[in-house]
Amino acid sequence: MKKRFRAAAFVLAAVMALGTLTGCGSATAEGDQQIIRIGHNQSTNHPTHIALVAFEEFIEDKLGDKYNVEVFPSELLGSQNEMVQLTQTGAINFCVASNSLLETFSENYTLFNLPYLFASSEAYHASMDDESITGPIFESTKQAGFEAVTWLDAGTRNFYTVDKPIETPADLRGLKIRVQQSPTNVQMMQLLGGSATPMGFGDVYTALQSKIIDGAENNEMALTDNGHGDVCKYYSYDMHQMIPDILIGNIAFLDGLSEEERAIFEEGFTLINQVQREEWVSAVENAKDRAANEQGVQFLYPDTKPFQEACAPMHEAMLEQYPDLAPIYDAIQAYNEQYPSES
Repeated sequence: MKKRFRAAAFVLAAVMALGTLTGCGSATAEGDQQIIRIGHNQSTNHPTHIALVAFEEFIEDKLGDKYNVEVFPSELLGSQNEMVQLTQTGAINFCVASNSLLETFSENYTLFNLPYLFASSEAYHASMDDESITGPIFESTKQAGFEAVTWLDAGTRNFYTVDKPIETPADLRGLKIRVQQSPTNVQMMQLLGGSATPMGFGDVYTALQSKIIDGAENNEMALTDNGHGDVCKYYSYDMHQMIPDILIGNIAFLDGLSEEERAIFEEGFTLINQVQREEWVSAVENAKDRAANEQGVQFLYPDTKPFQEACAPMHEAMLEQYPDLAPIYDAIQAYNEQYPSES
């Protein structure tokens, strides 16, 4: 088994030195092989990591004479923001980034960050599987040096707090809530009455433990995989967002693949999506069970309508600011009609 667990400082220094030496080149030679580095911020038992390991095995089975794939979990290559920058320069080849982070690189990603954009998980999945919806957004960062190659299910984002359960938007007043580092998420918290506290995901546990923040918002996996359920005892299903994680690839590397190689990589990207989504279903069930029975987390199911009404102005404002996104927004609404909420 490959030695992936290296000191973060050593790896960052190595890949940054690589970027300096190779310019926009995206891999180094190891014998006749090129090393392909993929970074993400989740643990090794997370669906994202499992899917990336499946990709590693697939690529090495098909193209192992040329490519040696290495997957680095748990922010070993830096924070998400740092990994995106490394992918831009070609110091690493791929990384997983939150859609909310990508909003800072392309305004098109703002659409997927809208609270209550999708009426149901079925509408969310159907929309993300529709290339006429995702294509213009995924390709919008090419000038920045990278593009999205597939999406990953990150479930629904909900509020979880240390001391105070969230049953209505009014319960958020006066609370400092960690949000992802995007303007849309900050605005959402303002409308809901809470105080947005953007910070990197790796800093959240300590901030919760020391009560620098009162809570956060994420899917159920954050409670168990990242230990947030050890501190936060209330998890409220307000279901304010269904935001995908995105696997992005360095443009120079992708464009440098032969037609045959690119076809194999595309198969691999499809495999990542399939494996990750299959693993996600059981992972969420296991996370809820562990959080409730081992960490003592109480799961709450508030009426989501007041939360939706508070965030509704963001939809109109987004369409006014980005009229080019209106056709994509309308296509998503069509899926919402086809797959309405069961609540």
